[in-house]
Amino acid sequence: MSRQPTDYLRAICLALPEAVEKEAWGDPTFRVRDKIFAMEKRGDGRISLWCKAPPGSQMVLVGADPERFFVPPYVGHKGWVGMRLDRNPDWDEVAVVVKRSYGLIAPKRLAALIGRTSV
Repeated sequence: MSRQPTDYLRAICLALPEAVEKEAWGDPTFRVRDKIFAMEKRGDGRISLWCKAPPGSQMVLVGADPERFFVPPYVGHKGWVGMRLDRNPDWDEVAVVVKRSYGLIAPKRLAALIGRTSV
């Protein structure tokens, strides 16, 4: 039995310090100290990951690969980026995007435990 995208994403997110999963809006969200750093979304017919991104990264990622990255509704105007998970993603790259978002959301002490990673 093959693993589903949610299984891979869950493993990546829950490996981070103090990360927890909580369902919201019918989808899994991943949080640190009750602040969301990653969300899996399925409502629009595609499986995707939404994460916080550093200033300017959203434009760079979406501009470089609009088939894989997109500006998500509701949080896109705050710089969050969407990443397709239903098109055979590179899970190492997904982990980098998730860790970067975690580093932006988590308290500094926790973020320091994972180090800084860039895409």
